[in-house]
Amino acid sequence: MTYDFGAAIGAAGFPQGLTRARLEIFQVNIGKLCNMTCKHCHVDAGPHQVEANMSRQTVDECLAALDRTGAHTVDITGGAPELNPHFRYLVDEACKRGKHVIDRCNLTVLLLSKQADLPAFFAERGVEVVCSLPHYRKLNTDKQRGDGTFEKSIAALRLLNQHGYGQGDAKRRLTLMHNPAGAYLPSAQASMEREWKAGLLANHGVSFDRLIALNNMPISRFLDWLEQTGNTAAYMETLTQAFNPGAVAGLMCRNTLSVGWDGQLYDCDFNQMLSIPVGPQMHVRDLEPERLGPVATAQHCFGCTAGAGSSCGGSTA
Repeated sequence: MTYDFGAAIGAAGFPQGLTRARLEIFQVNIGKLCNMTCKHCHVDAGPHQVEANMSRQTVDECLAALDRTGAHTVDITGGAPELNPHFRYLVDEACKRGKHVIDRCNLTVLLLSKQADLPAFFAERGVEVVCSLPHYRKLNTDKQRGDGTFEKSIAALRLLNQHGYGQGDAKRRLTLMHNPAGAYLPSAQASMEREWKAGLLANHGVSFDRLIALNNMPISRFLDWLEQTGNTAAYMETLTQAFNPGAVAGLMCRNTLSVGWDGQLYDCDFNQMLSIPVGPQMHVRDLEPERLGPVATAQHCFGCTAGAGSSCGGSTA
């Protein structure tokens, strides 16, 4: 069954499709290499993705393109972006330009011996660390990300706390990111944040600054799981029935540009994984922001407009 996202947003006040707002966030997927293979991963990241990593030349082309935009934030993602050999160079160059830098971290990567100095590296540069943690309880986290992940994640959070993260310092902000462990939508973000803060502090002595909740997108590994368990149609019905017109204006694709590890440009990280490029299609070296057309959409976009909405920054409504 096909679900018409264009008709849904047209009825929500966007008859010409999703128009772009001011470009604020320059998101760079620096590679698919990761030390984990999570069941919900929409990037299909893992230890096997050794070739899908951004080169130094493409990193420099990203920086040159960044200079041609008014973006105030550089959002670095992967895979485990820290495993790319040019990751620290990109962070430093973005910081030199006065940009707010976000690292999307799986937490366990901080425990690798070669990455032991990363918490200090982040703290010295004021990098915001956005960490994937499916739940503040062990069972739900390990179910989604593998046995032993929760304990490793807690150990990594303690390291970040020791370097000043999660203490209310705007320059050392620690954000946790929640995805549901099944084919359902997350609970209200604000109430979850209060519950998680109390639970992690009481049970593990860990603190963080904010929680963002993301809907699982019906693509890649999560879509594979939906199909294997016979949940695809039911989940798409859940998303379409929960379509929220109030979530449309704040969609990340309107103020974000996503760069793939090979330098190709996309409207968002999800379109990137589905090989749906910006229009007209272009490489980051050729970026001219004024040439970008309307945002490309498809039925997976219902994942970002269901319930309270979902984006790389959390709820949108």
